[in-house]
Order: sequence, then structure tokens, then C-alpha cells
Amino acid sequence: MPIYHAPVRDMQFILHDVLKVSQTGLPGYDDLAPDFTEAVLDAAGKLAQDVLTPLNAVGDRQGCTLENGIVRTPYGFDTAFAAMKDGGWTALDCDPEYGGQGMPYIMGLATGEMFVSANMAFNMYQGLTHGAYSAIHAHGTPEQKAMYLPKMVSCDWTGTMNLTEPHCGTDLGLLRTRAEPQDDGSYLITGQKIFISAGDHDLAENVIHLVLAKAPGGGEGTRGISLFIVPKYLVNADGSLGDRNGVSVGNIEHKMGIHGNSTCVMNYDAARGWLLGDLHKGMRAMFTMMNEARLGVGLQGYAVAVPAYQNAVAYAKDRLQGRAVTGVENPDGPADPLIVHPDIRRSLMDQKSFLEGARMLAFWAAHLIDRAHGGDADADGLVGLLTPVIKGFLTDKGFDTAVLAQQIYGGHGYIEEQGMSQFVRDARITMIYEGANGVQALDLVGRKLATDGGKHVMAFFDMVKAFCKEHGDGPLAGDFIEPLKAASKDLQAAAMFFMQNGMKNPNAALSGSYDFMHLFGHTALGLMWARMAVAAQAALDGGAADTDFLNTKLATGRYYMARQLPMTRTHLARIETGADPVMALPADQF
Repeated sequence: MPIYHAPVRDMQFILHDVLKVSQTGLPGYDDLAPDFTEAVLDAAGKLAQDVLTPLNAVGDRQGCTLENGIVRTPYGFDTAFAAMKDGGWTALDCDPEYGGQGMPYIMGLATGEMFVSANMAFNMYQGLTHGAYSAIHAHGTPEQKAMYLPKMVSCDWTGTMNLTEPHCGTDLGLLRTRAEPQDDGSYLITGQKIFISAGDHDLAENVIHLVLAKAPGGGEGTRGISLFIVPKYLVNADGSLGDRNGVSVGNIEHKMGIHGNSTCVMNYDAARGWLLGDLHKGMRAMFTMMNEARLGVGLQGYAVAVPAYQNAVAYAKDRLQGRAVTGVENPDGPADPLIVHPDIRRSLMDQKSFLEGARMLAFWAAHLIDRAHGGDADADGLVGLLTPVIKGFLTDKGFDTAVLAQQIYGGHGYIEEQGMSQFVRDARITMIYEGANGVQALDLVGRKLATDGGKHVMAFFDMVKAFCKEHGDGPLAGDFIEPLKAASKDLQAAAMFFMQNGMKNPNAALSGSYDFMHLFGHTALGLMWARMAVAAQAALDGGAADTDFLNTKLATGRYYMARQLPMTRTHLARIETGADPVMALPADQF
């Protein structure tokens, strides 16, 4: 069975050496002393390692079943879900007014990484609930908040988001689900939704569905869409559960991965629902949930690859195969371990340098979200710019990393009992759901770059420039600062190409959007690695005892800057070819 070790030391380094969370003055951050965060992360890591990890393969093998209208989750999921609830993990960063612990978002993200790494399919039950909680918290009436949020914070009730229909996914303007207003202020929801993660299950008393539907008078396209709260069981005025609502499971999807999560076809047959937010403004309310979900999927993208890498390292150290070209390194054995070979080292360094950079980027984004919650509009704009990069780049590279880890095993990686294929299969969905990565790239180039007149992308460029200027004469200049400067120049050149060519030929910009997303992702990770390198060097200069960890951090960062960051040049060269190579063939010649 695959292993998983919670990376508490690395998380502590990011929180305290790089972000210096307890010194920022943000609400709730004063409590984030190193001893406190270590205790929280250790406890979460123990739950992840001891309870969730052993169930990962169980969920993959058993999957979910639909029996007489009831969805059954895999063996042991109910006990694990009770442990998650009893430990207060579902409430960690939720509002204390509704039973939450009120910790900053960054702590919820850190523990969430561990839970995803240990068992991605299982964690989705509470992860989707958190997104639904956030939407109701942001847009609900006081009565709706009081009725739903306490039970959702505790995960006595779970939540979902219902967007996709059989005939429309990305283009939600085509949806057909209808909402008919009733005299009592409710609506009757009729339609079908597909691909609904955690759509129904036996882990909670109730499921609170957030459903996009069209009410009369809204007009065509997305302007006519509203968002509705549609509970599986109706809720009485006193908070008790009433009759079963007109919502049922039509089928459980048979998927490539995440078998332990119940991905359902949901049928709404005059189900009673209540408007969430303003009428015909459902997309605005839904995007509160979608933006959180996209950051969460970016987290999934790299987090599911963390145990894949950990297992690949263990296998490479144990598996004997051939001899080192520079001489025997295991004289007492018939062969040397795989890890002596340069190509295996290359693969493992590709994995390690991406995963640690991705973690830093995710934690920094969470820090920006906490700043935005404190009223920092610039932080809010910057995290909005980064959201499609985090979702798209981290999931693309996370899947690639899981494949690299599987490859270390050779043929054994293709055998199911080794468990490596599950990481690959689970990681694959992250590139698709919550907006396929091509859509993320279009959103980045078509919308986010120009938001507020380009203010936020210029702020990112200025941030990189200021950082490089501050550290340009230091000991890390050659290995970290100069490569970061070069990558930033490539990113600026790509943005300038879009400005000069995009208006007269939009295809010139959109043909390069995917490359731009990856160019931006590499540059962002370059900045993250430069920041981590400065922190590691400062700790070494200050006499820190953990020299092995810090020197390893510097060596890993140097690898990324030397071997991965130069990919920005390739992406820029592809962008600058424009639309002609992409659009040359007529459709009938494909």
C-alpha cells in the first residue's frame, strides 16, 4: 500500500521563514505562532496518515454504489468522516458565529493539502461543503445563514454545486433547468444536472444543493441565471428535517478516478428551492463558490502528486537496477539502487522542485485571500489574476508529476497493486473540472489581464522587479535573481505581444493563451523559489540548526531555476508565432 508523510517541516518553513505569518498583523495571524501551527499541522497530519491514507485504495477499489435510491460510500468512509467532524477539521477556518473556529484561510488550505494527499476523493465531501458554505455566507439572507450554516460548518449537512447539464458545461447560458416562482417566495426547480461531485451519499443527514436555474423574466444567456438553495430534505422552521424534496440521484458516474467520491446525475422534479442572492444574478453568487473551488482544485493538482513523489523516492532508493556509471555504489548487492542514475535523479528533481514551488504558490495565494478578507483590494485583485494560473498550471504540472512518479516504477507502476496508477487517475480530473484548463487560459488572457486596466498584472511585474532589485547584489543573484529577471521579461514580452496584436486579430492572443498560462505559472514559481531561497539563506546566516533542510531547499531551488524556469523562452517563442500556425487548417482537413 502506498505511504504518505505529512510535510509539516516544509509547511512550517513557508509559514514562518518565508511568509512570517505571525508578524503580518492580519486578523487571526497573531495567533499563528510556530508552536501553535506545528501542533495543528501535526494533528492534521496524523489524521491524514493514520486514518485517511489507508482508505484511499479502499475507495478506489470499491467506489460508490446506488441501491434503491441510496448512495453508499466505500467501507470505512463513515468512520473517517466522523473523525474529521469530531476533530473540528471541517470548521477550521469558518465563521465562529456559525460554529467555526475562525482560523485564517491559510490554515484551512494547509490542512486541506494533507487531506487531499491522503485521500482526495474522501476530502471532496467536506471540500465542496466549504465552497457551498462560502457562497451562502457571502450571499445568503440572515435567515438562510442561520438555517444552513451551523449544520454545514459541522458537516452534519454537506453541500454541492450544480452547474453542468448534459448539453452544456462551460457555456452555462445554454442551461435548461427552470425555476418557477411560488406564492410563498420559494421556487420549484425542474431539470437535470450531471457530474455533481458528492451529489448524494450516506455520510450526512442532509445535502444542501446550490443549483443554477433560469427563472422567468431573466432574458437569454447567463444574464437570466439565478442560484437556488435546494436541500435534499426540506428544513422545518425549527431546524429539524422535514419531507424529502423532489431531488433524486439518476445515476452514479463511472469515472477514470476519484472512485471514492459519488459523482452523480441529479434529477430535479419540481424540487422546492429558495433564491440565493439576487434574482437573475446567479453567476455572481456562484462565482464566490467557483473561485474558491478553482483554488482548491489547483491545490488538488499538486497535493495528489505529493504522495506519488514520496513513494517514487522510496522505490528509487530500494529498487536495485544496474550499476552507477561512475562506479559501484552498492558493493554488497547485485546492483545499485535506481536513485544513483542521473535520469532517475532528473525525474525526481523535476517532481520535488515543482511540488515545493507549487506549495509555496498556494500558501501565498491563501495569504493574499486572508489579506483580501481584511479589506485589501489590491490583494483581492492579485489573487483574482492568479486564480486561473493556479488552477491551470498547477493541475497540468501536477498530473505530469504523478506520471513521472509512476514512471520511476517502470512496469510495476502500471500494476494496480502498487497504487501508483491511482494517483495518475485521480490527478487527471483536476485538469478538467471547475473549468477545463483551456478555459482557464482563455479567462486569464481574455479577461484577467485587462481587469482594472491591467492594474494587477502590472502590480505583479512591479513586485518581481522590486524583489530583484532588493536582492540583486546578494549571494543568490546568479542562481536565482538573474533567472527570475529573464523569466519576467519573457512574461512581459508575451503580454506586450497580446496588446499589440490581440485587438486587430483576437485569435493571435487566444492561440497563445495556454502557453501564456504556463509562462505565467513558471514565472510565479520562479518568484516563489527566489523568495524561499532568500529565506533559507537568511536562516543559514542566522545560525539555524536545521542546515540539511535549508541546504536541500537551496539546491532544489537552484534546480528549478536552471532546469525548469527556462521553459518561459519556449512558451514566448510559441506565443510570438501568432494565430497562423494554429488556425491554418480548415475544419474539414482535420
